[in-house]
Amino acid sequence: MGDLVVIGTIEKSFGVRGEMRVRSLSDVPGRFEGLTKVTLESLSGKTVEATVERVRPVSGAYLVKMDVCATPEAVAAFRGWAVKIPQGSAPPLPQGQYYEYELIGLLVQDEQGRAIGRLAEILETPGTHVFVVKDARGETLIPATKSMVASVDVARGTMTIRQMDELTVEEPARVAL
Repeated sequence: MGDLVVIGTIEKSFGVRGEMRVRSLSDVPGRFEGLTKVTLESLSGKTVEATVERVRPVSGAYLVKMDVCATPEAVAAFRGWAVKIPQGSAPPLPQGQYYEYELIGLLVQDEQGRAIGRLAEILETPGTHVFVVKDARGETLIPATKSMVASVDVARGTMTIRQMDELTVEEPARVAL
């Protein structure tokens, strides 16, 4: 099946013909309009392959008709499931922008090459995203800003951050796990 990327979650049924309201988790324009095949995944990990028959935007979400649902009751069984597509079908991003799956797992280091840890999670906050970098001692929170991130090399698996007064890289503020 390969690596998959979550692009949305099924919220509820719409109408009487098996359409479902899907909340987009993607900020890529046109992500849903061109869908033909998707993988649906439950919280328990069960997967179902589905063919997309129709997509239309509505009120900040999408109404999607898939071959696996013909009734509102059938849609109800998929409520809360993730809608996934293969990583390879993700369109290329402009220079300097990255998909979350490309960043998770990168070795984070300072400009002197000292390892800080591995990028484990990306938090969405109102002001900016925050990188959660973990190592054996705990975790370090790093703002995901251009002034903080010096470079990203996905091919080499590294992210280099600048040392700033607010973040002492030699002994960063850590949270016990």
